[in-house]
Amino acid sequence: MKIRIKRTYFIEQLNDVLKAISPRTALPILNGIKLEATEDNLILTGSYSEISIEITIPTEVNNETVLEIESPGSVVLSARFFTDVIKKLSGDFVELDTNAQYLTHIRAGKSNFNLSGNDPNQYPLLPEVNNESSIIVSSSVLKTIINETNFAVSPSETRPVLTGVNWQFLDDEIKFTATDSHRLALRKLTDKPNSVEINNAIIPGKALGELNKIIDDKEDDVEVNFSQNQVLFKYGNMRFISRLLEGNYPDTSRLFPENYETKLTVNNSEFLQAIDRVSLLAREGGNNAIKMTIENGKVELSSNSPEIGNVEEDVNIEGLEGESLQISFNSKYMMDALRAVPDEEVAIEFFGTMKPFTIQSSNSYDVIQLILPIRTY
Repeated sequence: MKIRIKRTYFIEQLNDVLKAISPRTALPILNGIKLEATEDNLILTGSYSEISIEITIPTEVNNETVLEIESPGSVVLSARFFTDVIKKLSGDFVELDTNAQYLTHIRAGKSNFNLSGNDPNQYPLLPEVNNESSIIVSSSVLKTIINETNFAVSPSETRPVLTGVNWQFLDDEIKFTATDSHRLALRKLTDKPNSVEINNAIIPGKALGELNKIIDDKEDDVEVNFSQNQVLFKYGNMRFISRLLEGNYPDTSRLFPENYETKLTVNNSEFLQAIDRVSLLAREGGNNAIKMTIENGKVELSSNSPEIGNVEEDVNIEGLEGESLQISFNSKYMMDALRAVPDEEVAIEFFGTMKPFTIQSSNSYDVIQLILPIRTY
């Protein structure tokens, strides 16, 4: 293999492929990036047990030459070391020349490196995912969906299905649900016809987090293809494959009561800042607990730390309906939920002191956050 490639563009693609490289892989060859030069493009591949990323680099991008291929070939090079070398080189273009023993000569500017490579035939084949069951969403919408749900997945492997986001496919709606048993994030994508033949798919939160770092907040299409145990995201020149989590996702629909006892409407950013201030002492207490008191048309937040002191703050409100209430909740969960609601005015509905409460936009039900209260006595 002998190629010449634009260095800055090459670094961008390598950084994306690195997201599929894990230091804890059972196969040593998966610590490397596979480079395969054909007659008209260069294919970069990274993979581990959870995700695989394949990026195809053409010879031209936006009518600018980024790749010249003198002779096709392939090699597997140490991912971290090879990427570090390319980043530290000078010059606009990098030349790569691999011999029959996979020794790769790297030249740019006045620098010359020789890296030992591995046989690409030993690199595992990527999973096959057909395109018979697929949907298309814009990258901006997909990025928003991930931001509004992925933070609520469980970090614990005790219940593996809760470490992923459940995509539930209905006739004219897709529901995206994440929960760690203490809070829940629900996002709905309405009026979205799809040809998906499965009822649901649980995509690992870690995979969605890595995908979110790659896709842009633009209107570019992302094609999402599902097979029995894999999902494939096609985005520009990238193929991003993740395994699906096995198991039955819990039925969360019963967690949403219909009739609230108390409804509070607040300015999102102002309320978030108030929670942030009051949580300073809550964090010192160890459980992030904040108490909210709703009484006589007023709302007060408070927290205390026996070693430091206490704090109380009155909250500006846009509207208040229903009964008086005193409830405690995790301040971090509340701030995460508020950040996930895109509108400036949010409605918080309470159904009792020890029942879950919901946070959502005051004029939209596409995003609903649910939090379990904390017992502080």
